[in-house]
Amino acid sequence: MGKTWYVFVLAAVFTITYCVQPPDYPETPDIKYLGLSKKILAQGEGYEDSLYVTFSFTDGDGDLGFPESDTTGSVFIRDSRDSFQKPSLQLPYVEPQGAANGISGEITVKLPTTCCIYLSPEGFKYACEDVPVTIQYDSFFYFIKIRDRAGHVSNEIRTETILLRCQ
Repeated sequence: MGKTWYVFVLAAVFTITYCVQPPDYPETPDIKYLGLSKKILAQGEGYEDSLYVTFSFTDGDGDLGFPESDTTGSVFIRDSRDSFQKPSLQLPYVEPQGAANGISGEITVKLPTTCCIYLSPEGFKYACEDVPVTIQYDSFFYFIKIRDRAGHVSNEIRTETILLRCQ
């Protein structure tokens, strides 16, 4: 019984030691795309329609988000149709958590609808203009990345294709 007890105690100590190891994430945030709340939006300006994008993250030094008084952007979003940067979003401030600051989790951001982009018969590009719409649907996807307080910028992820119902 003594030998069995020794093996059991050794296995328990190994398991406890293994379970409390802090995560070993790189200092640069890493994100992975998880999904969209829906894949079809109605064209518009503002929040007449919107969708939610969810992605996971890891950050080795746990320094995501900025205090409310700091307006520095944390989440950067680009539309695939024009590559223009949308207004950046701010992640909530994450307090440092002791010696091992590695953190992980999921982030969900709400994104407002956008406008269909199309060419008129004369070859002019329109978006949300007061002209007759020449297409029923437009399609696009978003590119997303995040930045931590140290200035480390994550990898860039891409959403699925989103259909935009033109009006």
